[in-house]
Amino acid sequence: MNRTTTSSIITITGLTKDFGETRALRAVHLSVTRGEVVVLLGLSGSGKSTLLRHIDGLEMPTEGDVTVLGQSVPSLRPAALRSLRGQVAMIFQQFELVPSLTVVENVLTGALARVRGPRLGLATWPRNLKQEALSHLDRVGLLHRAYNRADQLSGGQQQRVAIARALMQSPEILLADEPVASLDPESSDVVMSLVREIAAERGLTVVCSLHQVDLALGWSDRIVGLRHGEVVLDTPAKGLSRERAMEIYGHVSVSTSEFAAIESELSVAGPVGAGS
Repeated sequence: MNRTTTSSIITITGLTKDFGETRALRAVHLSVTRGEVVVLLGLSGSGKSTLLRHIDGLEMPTEGDVTVLGQSVPSLRPAALRSLRGQVAMIFQQFELVPSLTVVENVLTGALARVRGPRLGLATWPRNLKQEALSHLDRVGLLHRAYNRADQLSGGQQQRVAIARALMQSPEILLADEPVASLDPESSDVVMSLVREIAAERGLTVVCSLHQVDLALGWSDRIVGLRHGEVVLDTPAKGLSRERAMEIYGHVSVSTSEFAAIESELSVAGPVGAGS
């Protein structure tokens, strides 16, 4: 299922990735237009995270090509690749914050590529960057927690800090790898709504991996279904039925244990105590 467009900001052509004898991606073709919000939907192990890592240049293809912002990622030299990554921000499932640092210091780490030398303590950061970090925290509703340690926040709050940190990069593309997998449903809705609003405000292109069908249907412009490393669905989210989206999962289930695994993957229950 191959879409092509002259306004593509991400173009993936024949992408295959092998890890030893395991084929994680199989001849994937994908094109994402500027400002589009795309969800990669599928079970764990379907290739979603591996695909995101190729867009960010954290993995290189076994075969095929990945073009991001007009540049072929596999052909970039290290300095050019670092420059490209500065325009592509990533939000992770486990937040990747430094627990002992304050919230505002964690946000400031998103600007490390814009300063020279190490930063030891809040006082060593330029005033303009501190003001920018505080403005991003205000946007995600956490200005009042700016000087708390990151480990004093709930899971939902920590993910909102991670969003603010991503914004410090002033990215053109925002990647999110299962950003709400460890959150309860209420926090998940808050985080995903916030990403959608910020993307619209800033004209960001978003590619996000999820396994929650209902969340994907209500949040994205377009759904790309992955199964065993292959694209099995590529369609606008509007008008897509839950039943058709569920086929991404149903077709792989041939045993009771596999059905049980899918039920576990799609469970709406989150960890106890995770707040927004």
